[in-house]
Amino acid sequence: MEEISQALLSIIKMISNRRNNTFPILRLPFLAIEEIFKAMDPIEIINFSKTSKKAKTVTKAMVFHSKYVICVYIEKTLGISIKGTNNRVSCVYEMTSDKRMDGKTEKDKRNRFITRKVFKYSKDPVEEWKQLCEHVLEIFKKQSIDRLTMTMDAFVDHNVSIIDFLRTNVKSVDKCNLWHSEDENDVDEHAAYFLNNLKISNELYFYLKIKNYNFDGEIPKNLKELYLPNSHWIGYEKLLDIDCRHVVLTNNRIWEEEWNLFLKKWIAMETHLNLEYLELDYRQLDIFRSHVLHDIPHEVVHEGVKRILKTRFNLTLEINGGIDIRRIDGKTATFFVYRMFRMNRFAMNVH
Repeated sequence: MEEISQALLSIIKMISNRRNNTFPILRLPFLAIEEIFKAMDPIEIINFSKTSKKAKTVTKAMVFHSKYVICVYIEKTLGISIKGTNNRVSCVYEMTSDKRMDGKTEKDKRNRFITRKVFKYSKDPVEEWKQLCEHVLEIFKKQSIDRLTMTMDAFVDHNVSIIDFLRTNVKSVDKCNLWHSEDENDVDEHAAYFLNNLKISNELYFYLKIKNYNFDGEIPKNLKELYLPNSHWIGYEKLLDIDCRHVVLTNNRIWEEEWNLFLKKWIAMETHLNLEYLELDYRQLDIFRSHVLHDIPHEVVHEGVKRILKTRFNLTLEINGGIDIRRIDGKTATFFVYRMFRMNRFAMNVH
């Protein structure tokens, strides 16, 4: 208590010295510095850490950085976002090619969410973005990125160097979004390089329109969410390679007889042991029953039977009826149709 009181007295004394226009934080006792850091937002912390080697060392000595969520994006511009408690406040550093925007700030408040953005002009935005990312990961003691969003055709000439940079500096990416800006652009090679060189640990939202049916990108294993809305390159063999808990495959090229073989393997516990939810293109239950389940033991559940089942994004919904099949270990898979975003969805829930 005495040490804290002395620290506060030191702060008050320095603030009271109005003839001094600077505030020498680094001369304060450590506990006082720590209290000041707690009042800073991430942009202030970053700016302070870049003032000197000692400032960087002091910043790295702080112990509360784990509360921050680090989001990196490569889109029309490159940036890094540091989100605070409950993701309600985001502080963003964004590279810009407009010299007039250098150092300018923007603040956007929507509902309960606040975004503070600082613009940094650069003649070489990719390299300066790399340096900024490396610095932020170091001072906030992060070995992983919480969210990575990459538009694969935005900085196409730099894709390989960006992926190599991330592979060198980041152990894993928790949540990843991969996009096109123009669907006709062919980014197959770079997308495969990305998947084969970066570890995605939790969620992958893969919006790319792959051109080559023999695409050799390795789909990450053990994901919580795998979302492939343009899965026309996913055939039966690639389906068997998927090992994730929640999977959405629309526009795939898997035939009904192949779905029949897949379900037989699932029943025999030869594939997809971790699967909890599978969503496909819409199809009628009675047609699916006659074309896919014709030689698989199943039970048509009466429409009057209501059950709470998980759907996409781990949401729950009350489902009437459905069709049940059972795995050899007693697990049940229920096929059902539900409506989301004004569209009918066909799903399989394992429970």
